[in-house]
Parts: sequence; structure tokens; C-alpha cells
Amino acid sequence: MKPKLLLFALTILCSFSIAFAQEQLAYQRIYLSGKDAASTVDWDFMVSDGRKAGKWEKIPVPSNWELHGFGTYNYGHDHSRKDRELGKETGFYKHTFEVPQSWMGKAINIVFAGSMTDTEVKVNGQLAGEIHQGAFYEFKYDITKLLRFGQENLLEVKVAKHSANASINRAERQADFWIFGGIFRPVYLEVMPENHFSRIAIDAKASGNFEALVKTKAVHKDASINVSLTDLQSQAPLGEFTAPLAGQHTTVSHEFGKVKTWNPEDPNLYLAKFTLMIKGKPVYSQTEQVGFRTVELRENDGIYVNGTRVIFKGVNRHSFYPTTGRALSHANHLEDIQLMKEMNMNAVRMSHYPPDEEFLDLCDSLGLFVLDEVTGWQDGYDTIVGPKLIKETILKDENHPAVIVWDHGNEGGWDFANEKWFHHWDLQKRPVIYPWLNRNGVDSFHYPIYKAGINRLSNGHHIFMPTEMLHGLYDGGHGANLDDFWTDYMTNPRAAGGFLWVFADEAVVRTDRSDSLDADGNHAPDGIVGPYREKEGSFYTIKDIWSPVQVKPMVVNAHFDGKLILENHYLYTNLEGMQLSWRLLKLSDWEGKESASGELRLKSVLPGERAQESLALPEDFSNADWLEVTVKDKSGSPINTWSWPITSPAQFAARHITQQPAAGAPINIVDNDRTFQMGKIKVYFNEYYALEKVEKNAQEIPFSGPIFNSETAPKSTDVQLDEQGNYHIRVEYTAYPSVVKWTLYPNGLIKVEASAPDRSQSGKPYAGLHFDFPEEQVAGIQWLGDGPYRVWQNRLRGARFGIWQKDYNNTITGYSTKGRLEYPEFKGYHADLFAYRLATESGDFSVYAERPGLFFRLFTPAEAPYTTDGLKVPFPEGGLSFLYKIPAIGTKFHSAKEMGPSSYDWRSVGHNGDRNDPIMLWLDFR
Repeated sequence: MKPKLLLFALTILCSFSIAFAQEQLAYQRIYLSGKDAASTVDWDFMVSDGRKAGKWEKIPVPSNWELHGFGTYNYGHDHSRKDRELGKETGFYKHTFEVPQSWMGKAINIVFAGSMTDTEVKVNGQLAGEIHQGAFYEFKYDITKLLRFGQENLLEVKVAKHSANASINRAERQADFWIFGGIFRPVYLEVMPENHFSRIAIDAKASGNFEALVKTKAVHKDASINVSLTDLQSQAPLGEFTAPLAGQHTTVSHEFGKVKTWNPEDPNLYLAKFTLMIKGKPVYSQTEQVGFRTVELRENDGIYVNGTRVIFKGVNRHSFYPTTGRALSHANHLEDIQLMKEMNMNAVRMSHYPPDEEFLDLCDSLGLFVLDEVTGWQDGYDTIVGPKLIKETILKDENHPAVIVWDHGNEGGWDFANEKWFHHWDLQKRPVIYPWLNRNGVDSFHYPIYKAGINRLSNGHHIFMPTEMLHGLYDGGHGANLDDFWTDYMTNPRAAGGFLWVFADEAVVRTDRSDSLDADGNHAPDGIVGPYREKEGSFYTIKDIWSPVQVKPMVVNAHFDGKLILENHYLYTNLEGMQLSWRLLKLSDWEGKESASGELRLKSVLPGERAQESLALPEDFSNADWLEVTVKDKSGSPINTWSWPITSPAQFAARHITQQPAAGAPINIVDNDRTFQMGKIKVYFNEYYALEKVEKNAQEIPFSGPIFNSETAPKSTDVQLDEQGNYHIRVEYTAYPSVVKWTLYPNGLIKVEASAPDRSQSGKPYAGLHFDFPEEQVAGIQWLGDGPYRVWQNRLRGARFGIWQKDYNNTITGYSTKGRLEYPEFKGYHADLFAYRLATESGDFSVYAERPGLFFRLFTPAEAPYTTDGLKVPFPEGGLSFLYKIPAIGTKFHSAKEMGPSSYDWRSVGHNGDRNDPIMLWLDFR
């Protein structure tokens, strides 16, 4: 062989040998199931009861068996309902797998990442160990001695949906969430040399101090451990050290000096490689991701991470997807985290059990604080099984820098005697809290009303952080009054933020009911997003309120000087280098046309500070209709967008309604001063001088109103023709509105003006003019105003000024039995109307407003069948309204009036001589 070829062959052989040697030394994970719900492996399966009982079939693993046609669907409350069948079936699994001869001499564990619930495991007919109890926990068995090397092996698993331990059933199976069965997280083998680490627990402080507790299977003379750290992003080495192993449990430490710390805004990670050395020779290696950060709970002060007092902008998250139950995929986890980050959240609470390993990996790398929870909905584990499950939680999740707090159950779901086991196992001694209690220095009371608590919450002296707040249901909660709560909380230096209930609606696909969706009445449709992650209006309210960059409120008009004051609400991040872009837009043929734009890089603004930036607007910027500003973070991801109208509604109407004066044939009065022919447009008034209907080219447009109540009657009517040929009809009424003026133009335009509300409108949920139009004739709408989502009096933020369009739908927020929810909802109240064009079967017509801050209403949304009193919002008669005020909405548990100033009644106040704005509308049926 030629020398070069020989050298090449030796190099390849050497590289292969090194790689093979490294593989022989390194931790290996071999999946027997799929890695997640998107990459399953079929196993043989039989269920004892319910659907398909007694017949061996195939089932994908991981999965919940109900979603594949087996067993019985149950919600946790079903145990107390006589009208529900409580499924207590057992599932039987079989799977064969090959074990290569080369594994002889290695140590092999079988790991179950999650199985619901009591799980018996046999390998080749022999028990792998004691039955595991508890549905949401990772457990493992050493099966080295049970394996047949170089042969096929049989795995048999028996999974009882309900536990033989009564406290597990109370904690997990009788909870306020769906109760599934099955092996719902992966099953895999750990393949390691005989000498290996059985535990590596890491405490990496923000100071650079690194400590690790290492447990080995056996003690060896001349054994040592080498630890090397590498920056995960740059791949630059941070350093390494070697320390002797003194026994089976050894603590090693090293000071790495200056490190890049981990926080959710800048989630820096390192890869720590642990190598077991015996007599200086490597025999095993294992890697762990490391984030350097320090967590402190300072009593009567706050929760600090890396010396910074943390404000949690958080949400509760169930591990759930409608088609797969609690068996989730990488894509599911990633989507949820990206949606949370899009809402400008920085934290998530695991409700009500430890999450998938993959979810925490993504929280580490993408940046979210995590409250990791041991199950116990409103009842806790006993002192036999509780300590075991606490241990399993910590050993699985201890090295994730994202995990900064342990939750010991939920709302009474604990036994205080078990608390000691958290710090017994947790090397980092993270805070342990009790969601809904004031205990261990944190007041986490659930669902407080505004300004609740004598010497508690925002009125108290403890750290306060509601771990469940503003309970969502359908379109109530979440965004409604969040601004009030947040403004109140942020005035208190002991505030640590809060966690909204809950991230997503939990409506499951019922394979026993033609794949319809079921949220078990109103128990589970509580999400900010729908079951398929459809965004509700509160999504954008939260995004706006929790934006880490805020624009100080200001007036934008023709005199605007282009100056913005930006506030930095980040915890750790300087705004320097972020991009701000702006656009000027003008309405043209019901589309927003950009007339100018620009961008700038933000200067230094430290957390908690504010600074002024100037937009280089053109001199004629006031010719545009609105201004839009977007700030993006340093990665280019949008943080938030704000927009402001530049013109007033009256100026806009004057621009866009042409030929207001007489321009056509004279108006012809057809019948008793109440029917007027204006070219192709004919209008009919009734005896109240309200519109009865409109005709265009003899085709009826069934638009009528205003609608008057029984107390209202005309007192006087005056009809006048002016010199331009316009008819003016002035009507005085006995009740609100006291005066209505109509102006009819020869070109077919109609103007209506109604007097401002008087004190008779105080205490009423809405005030304005209401018209009628058949809902079934409506196809869609385009409008200039706030959108695209509807609003409530206490949820105005998040809707943005601009030009919007949506087709008609009959969506009931959070309620669907048929599939994906269509958002934004068509019906409801909308804010800041300038103009709209309604598309109907009778032809399109437009409405222009002249009064600023006017709301408009599109019909009356249907109520979900399981709505609660706080969500029953009043709507006026008719289908189309133009309003000074609209009602607020409550939460699942509380009425709106309990939830803060934004929900208080807007009362009419004034004196004689006030010049209040009347409602002024232009109706264009041409």
C-alpha cells in the first residue's frame, strides 16, 4: 500500500477506534418506545374493561389509550358523579426487543418517563422491581440480570389506571383535570459501563462557583472525576478540573470565575462533561447542561435570581393536546413555549405535575422560569408514597436552570410532613411554596379580587405572588382587569408577579363520540388559547400589558413632534441595540397604504429606566391616518406594536366622504314627511322618526333605528329644507336621546346626530344608539379602528388601531364540539370606530363616525351552555350599535365589579353649559 493511502487508512481506523471507544464509555439511551407522541412505536396491547376490552391489538407508545379507542374517558370529578361511569381499567402491554451481545458486562436500566398509574414491569417473565405508583413521575429498574444478551427479550407491562394507594387516587385521579391511562411518556434503556454515575446533581451559582454531587455505583481506589465545561453556543471551553472520588457520594466543587449567567432573557448554557477516571484512565462519561444562576428567597422582600428581584409574568400550563391527551411531542412543547414568549411571559407553572423532560430542556434553552410541581390537586400524597415521588421529581428535574421553585402540591394537596424531603434531595435548596397558601415566605393566594386581603397580598408585608389569578373561562378573565391588577401590584416592592389560569383550553377529542371535542362542561375551557392553540383576544391584551418595552401614553395628532418615551420593564436586559421601526399609513380603498417609514437603533436604557427617542417623521406626516411603531429584540423578534390615529374621526370623515353638499337631483318627499327619495336612495321613517328601512334602486336594505325603549316618545318634530337642498329633521324625545337630528343630502348621504348621554344613562351597562339589521344577511366587515379582536370595558388593551377585516362567524369563545375555533370572533363590542363597511346580501354600506372614542357593536354573541354569572354580559336590542360605553366582563368565579377600577360603572357627569360630544354618524348606502 502506498504511504499516503496507508496513512489515510490508519487515520480512518484510528478515528473509528476513538469514536467506538468514546461510545463504549459514554452514557447511551436506546428507546423502546417512540421519543414522543409524534414518533411512536407500536406495542401489543389489551385493556381489561371499557372499549375494545379483552382483545389484543396494537397501540402506539407513548400514548393515552383512551385516544386510541380503548377504555373509558373520565374527568377527575367523575368519581363523585352518579351519572358517570368511572373507568378503572388495566392495560396490558407487550413488546420484544433485541439486546446485542456487545452489551454483556454493561449496566442496563429500563426507564419509564411517565405511566398512568400503578405500573408493574416484567422482563422475560421476571419482575423488574416493585410496582411503581404515581402517574407523572420517571422511574427506572436495573434489568441487567434479567436480559438475554444476543437474543430477543420480552417486555411485559401492566398499568392500572387507578392506584392501589388511596392517597394517589385522591391526589391525581380525583382532580380537576382529565384522567387518562397508559404509558404516555417514553420508555428507554440506559446502557452504561459497569462503573458509571447513578446521579449527578449540579449547583452552578451566578458567581461561577460550581458544585456537583456525584453518586457512583461502587467505590474504587484511585478513582477521580474530571469535569470540563464548554459554552454551548460558542463551543468555547470554560475550563476543567479533576477531583478525587471519596466514596459513593462525593461532592466536588470548583470556582470558574467569570461566567455568562442564565436568566430567561439571556439563557446562557454550558455543557458539563463528567468523566469517571480509575487510575487515570477514563471508564465512563456523561454530559449535563448547566446554567449558572443563583436563586434566593429573601423574606418580606422578594425572590431573587442572580441578585435581581424577579417579577413573574407567568401562566399555568397543563401537559395536554386534544388529539393525544398528555402524550406530547417536541413540536407541542415548542409551540407552547413560543406562544408564552410571544405573550411576553417569562415564567410558567407546571400544573399540576412535573412536565416532560423535553419541555424543561426547551425552557432552559429558550428562557422561562419554571415552578415545578409535585401532584396533589386538593388532596395530598401520604407519607409512604409522597417522599418517593418528591425524590423522583427532584432527581429528574434538578439540573434544569429554568426550575427555580418547587411547588408542594396545589390548594391543599399536600402533607406538610413530606416537605423536608425537598431539601433533603435538592442540592440547590430551591424555595418550596404551597400554591394558594401564605407559607414559607410567599403569599400565593388563588383568585384574589382587586385590593383583596387584610394584611395580605398587595396590602401585606410578605412576598405575594398569586399562583393562580384571573381565572379564564370562555372570554372572561385573563386580560380583563389584568391592567388594574398589574398596576396595583407593581406599586408594591414585595410583588413577585403572578400566574394566570390557564394557558390552553383542555378539550379532548372523544374517540367514543365521533371525535367531537369535550371540555367536560366548564371545567376545562379556561385557556388564553384554544385546544389547538387558537389565540383569543386576551392573548394580545397580555402581550401588551406584559411587554418589557412600554411607550408612555401620549397624544398623537398633527402637532406631534415625533418624540416617544420608552420604559424598560425587563429584569436583566438593556434596550441598547434593539430595533424600533415606524410606519405612516393611510386608508385607500379600504386598505392601509404605507406612505413613509423608518427605523432606528435604541440607545442604552437600563432595566427600570426610561428614555426619549425621536422618530424622523416627514413634515407632511399629518396627511397620514395613523402611525404604527414596532420594537424588536436583539434577535429580531417583535416585542410589541403600538399604533395611534393621527387624524380625528371628524377629520377622517371629512377626507373620505366626498360631495357632502347637495350634488344631485332635489330630494323628493314621497309620503307624509316621512319618506324621502334621494336619487337612487329612498329612506323610510316611522312615527318616531327612526329609520324603518332603506331602499337602493328599489332593493330593500333592512337597516332600521335608532331603537327606542318604551319610555321614549317624540315630543316635537321639525323638518326644514336648507338653501343647498338638504333636509334637516330635528326630533326631541321624552327620554335619552333627548334630541336626534337627521340630515338628508341629495347625493344619498345620511347624517344622524344624537345628543350626549345624560344622567339617566348612569348605572346602565351601555349607552348609545342601537340599530337593527338581519344578522343572517351579513357576510363580513372592514373597519378602521381598534381590532381585530373585540373588547370589553375592562379589556381595551391589546386591540390595536388600524384597518381590519373579518368574515362573519358565529364563534362562541372557548366553546366548540366540532373542531378548531375561528378567531377573532365576529360578534361583540369593538373600540375606537372611525369607519366601517359592512358586506351584506343587500349590498355593502358604510358608516363613518365623527365622535372620538366611539365603540361599535356587531350583534350579540351566543353564550356557551356552561357559562357562569360573571360572564353573562348585557347586550342591547338590535344588531348594530354605536356606543359611548360598554360593559365589563368578569371571570369564572367573580363578577366584573369585584375586579378593579376598569370594571366600575362609567357615570355621566356634567353641568349646564358643557359642550359634550354627541354621537355623529354618516350612513352611506350608495
